[in-house]
Amino acid sequence: MESNMEAAIISATDQAVIEAAKQIKLLLVDVDGVLTDGRLYYGNNGEELKAFDIQDGLGIKLLQRGGVQVGIITGRVSVLLQRRADELGMEPVVQGREDKLTALNELLQNMSVELHEIAFIGDDLPDLAVINRVGLGITVANGNAAVAAKAKWQTSRSGGNGAVREAAEMILAAQGKLDDILAAYQ
Repeated sequence: MESNMEAAIISATDQAVIEAAKQIKLLLVDVDGVLTDGRLYYGNNGEELKAFDIQDGLGIKLLQRGGVQVGIITGRVSVLLQRRADELGMEPVVQGREDKLTALNELLQNMSVELHEIAFIGDDLPDLAVINRVGLGITVANGNAAVAAKAKWQTSRSGGNGAVREAAEMILAAQGKLDDILAAYQ
């Protein structure tokens, strides 16, 4: 039986997106502009700072509870990102790969998941090739227009502001898992 939240998400989402989301076993995300708001902060001593949305973190945990693996493919390298990924149990974590499609293809050689079972959330042109190849290409509300035109689904929330959580809840609702997972918090 669907919860009110599941029913609301399913009824508000295109049926083709729901069908694709039912197949997802692995969600891969970009970082800057998806897990963060896309801004880079530097301290006076050259240190890099990043802000991660706590609701996105819980969304990742909810997906993991629902049996969906969550990982990262990003063009930049960041110790802070690895720390956050470790805290959330995210795997795989691929950093420093500007050619994200090549990185995805390399991952597929070592994982037992098919392209149609992968969702990817990106926000800008370096993400476009992956969005075009996976089963469910997603962009954030403030994603680049060319990316939004090719993505199968666009969140209503912007990157770094709950977009990953929104995508997590949509995927879990499509798979009929959201109700049971949320029940644990009541």
